[in-house]
Parts: sequence; C-alpha cells; structure tokens
Amino acid sequence: MSGTTAALSLLGIALIAVVGVYGAAWAARIGSGAADAAPFGSGLEPTEHAVSRFHVRWYTVTMLFLAFDMEMVFMYPWTRVISAMGPSAVIEMFVFLAVLVSGVVYAWREGALRWT
Repeated sequence: MSGTTAALSLLGIALIAVVGVYGAAWAARIGSGAADAAPFGSGLEPTEHAVSRFHVRWYTVTMLFLAFDMEMVFMYPWTRVISAMGPSAVIEMFVFLAVLVSGVVYAWREGALRWT
C-alpha cells in the first residue's frame, strides 16, 4: 500500500510542477499580439527574406566542418584511453585521420572549395 501512495504522491508533485511552470509562463507573457518585424541582433534592416536560399558551395563547407567536428568527437575519448590500448590505438587514429584528409584533398582537387 505504501508503494501506491508514494507513486501517487510523486505523480501529484510532478503535476503541480507542470502546472506551476505553465502558470509562470502564462503570467510572464508580454502580449498576445503579433510581434513587430523589427530587426534583431545587429540592428540593421534585413536585405533579404529570412528563409532565403544559400549558395550551394556553403553546403560543401558545412560538410567539411561537420567532418572535422566529428573528428574531435572521436579524438577526445581516444586521448583518454590511448595509454591503455597501446600502439594499435595510434595506428587506428592515423588511419581515421588519413581518411578525413583524403576526403579534403579530393574535394580540393575537384574544385569544391573554389569560390569563383
């Protein structure tokens, strides 16, 4: 019987917390009208629509950034376990880096990084 009481108490506390958060958001709301189309951030008037298209070359740069960002995601844990794994970990990381560098060299050779 005490397990059911504890579960109902926890459910009640969670419900009160959710109602409290929604109540605070409702109380802090400034207005229900449409927001002005004023510039945000730099203060300059926008020159184009917010959902305008980007040049296709930006996608290549983005993919290169993500590839090297993922490199850092894999290299941090590698640095933590390299002493326990020994020389095989070093060889594996250099193979991984060689694959990434070969991708950059291929993109460079194909002219994907050329802006003209």
